Amino acid sequence: MNPIIGICPLYDDDKQSIWMLTQYQTMLEKEGACPFILPYTEDQKVLEKLLKFCDGILLTGGHDIDPALYHEDKSSKCGEINHIRDHMDLYLLKRAIELDKSVLGICRGVQLMNVYYGGTLYQDLPSEHKSNTEHHMHSPYDRAVHEVSISDKSLLETILGKDKIQVNSYHHQAIKALGAELKIAAISEDNLIEAVFSDKHKFLLGVQWHPEFLYDVDENSKRIVKAFVQSCKS
Repeated sequence: MNPIIGICPLYDDDKQSIWMLTQYQTMLEKEGACPFILPYTEDQKVLEKLLKFCDGILLTGGHDIDPALYHEDKSSKCGEINHIRDHMDLYLLKRAIELDKSVLGICRGVQLMNVYYGGTLYQDLPSEHKSNTEHHMHSPYDRAVHEVSISDKSLLETILGKDKIQVNSYHHQAIKALGAELKIAAISEDNLIEAVFSDKHKFLLGVQWHPEFLYDVDENSKRIVKAFVQSCKS
């Protein structure tokens, strides 16, 4: 039976409209899932009804997360925030964890996981974590720009069976202090946390890079997406 996976919507501030990168949808479809874009809403009754149909949740990229959620003031270099997405995504993550539904977080998604568990973020990497490692690449995005080391006995090592992989990178924020209950799954060349997981849940994995762009050309990305979809079936 094909699992149903809810995808958190992206939001265009100028057009006041939700939108979606098709790669999020197509990579799930290619692994046999039935994905759908969740509505842009904070209404918990609506989200609860839709969660009943979901076997898993995909936390997508997008706006910077409100620093108030990790008890910091917003710096001048923090990007635009979106309160509806913050509250919506945090509620979906909370309920998915409580219901033990599978969750994959990508870019903003891994940052949101960390904030949910009480961690903090670098609001702007170029000014707060200076490095020669490329973290904000230019297109095309279906190519690797730096290496990550995979943690021993992590969920990512179980999925990939490797200790190092090459990844793409397009972000200006990242995990600073790790949230409680989370474990590090991968670290970049310049010692940034690039992936996290929890072994207290069926499947809870977040990656800072973008497997949706690499999926068609990278076996590691395919394995991550496949493992997520397979966990949604169980």
